[in-house]
Formats: sequence, structure tokens, C-alpha cells
Amino acid sequence: MIAEAKRALWVMVGLLAVLWALQIVNSLDDYGLSHEFGIEAREPGSLPEIFSAPFLHLGWDHIEANSGPLFVFGFLAAYRGVKKWLGVSVLIIVASGLGVWFVSPSSSVTVGASGLVFGYFGYIIVRGLFDRHPIDIVIGLVMALCFAYQFSSLLPTDEQVSWQGHMFGFVGGIVGGWLFRDRRPKAVAGPDATDPATVLLPKDLS
Repeated sequence: MIAEAKRALWVMVGLLAVLWALQIVNSLDDYGLSHEFGIEAREPGSLPEIFSAPFLHLGWDHIEANSGPLFVFGFLAAYRGVKKWLGVSVLIIVASGLGVWFVSPSSSVTVGASGLVFGYFGYIIVRGLFDRHPIDIVIGLVMALCFAYQFSSLLPTDEQVSWQGHMFGFVGGIVGGWLFRDRRPKAVAGPDATDPATVLLPKDLS
């Protein structure tokens, strides 16, 4: 698990490096990338942007607000296995992106990693319950209590904030906790030595 935690740490460092490199290029382009590769609600041609929108932002305040929670929640989501984290991440991106595409106001363009943030948040809250790992149950409970204020962002309280991405990302994380749970093999009972039907009789040596 320590080896996986190290991989998770470097994966999250790399992910943030990519986000900030894109932010620099995007800002120099007057955020043209965000408008070109963001999700435009109910526009069929914008469906591929579901996979690009989480990596773009609309300002320095935007990426700064997302970077800290993304690193913390992403690391906690990945420290038990980067391969599983990749699967969970794709599920969250698709769930959050489709939610934005279907539910956001017409002609709106949405970008930002907050859907991933809330997806990882939902995932780490429920993962321990599905995997039955005591340490993950404790982590999920602590995160839920420490970041309880985040639940308000799942509701339409600010027109400038994509609650749709938050809500559907959060749901995607919960579903990911179930789909990617640890599946322990069922115990198979062996022969019962006390059962007369299973006792092997010695060969007749006469």
C-alpha cells in the first residue's frame, strides 16, 4: 500500500502540473481554450468536450480554488491503487460531464475540475463502507465532517457555479465506490473430517 501511495502522490502532482500548464497557455490565449473545449449544454458537437472541460479553467481564482481539494481528495481516492483510480476518474468525468450537458442552461459553457473534486469526495466517503476497510471508513467520516460545507455546492445557490457538475460528479463518485469495490472471493468449505461420508478408509492390506 505504501508503494501505491507513492504512485498516487506523484500522479496527483503530475495532474496538477498539467492543469497549471494548461492554465498558463489558456490565460495567454485570453481563455480561448476554455470557450473552445468547454461543454456547451445540449449541443451534440460538444459531447467530446466532456473529456477536455475538467482540465480547463476560467481564471486564476478558479484553478486555485480547485487545486487544493483536487490534490487531497484525488490522493485519498488513489492511494489504494492508481489503476482503480483511473477507472473511477473516467466514470466521474463522464457522469459529471453528461449532467452538465443535459441540465445546464442553454448556450452555457462549463469548464473546471470541480466535478472531479466532488466525485472524489463522494467516492472516499462511501469507499470504506463498500470495501469494508476500517481505515477508509474513518477517512470517509473525517472528510465528510471536515468538508461538510461542500454539500451546499451540490445545490443551485449561485448562477456562476456549476452545481450540475458538482451534483452529477458526486453521484458518479458514489457509483464508482460500488462498481470498483474490492470483491473478496467467497470462502469454499472443505470436506468435514468428522462427516462419516467424507472419511477415507484405509486400504485392505490383507
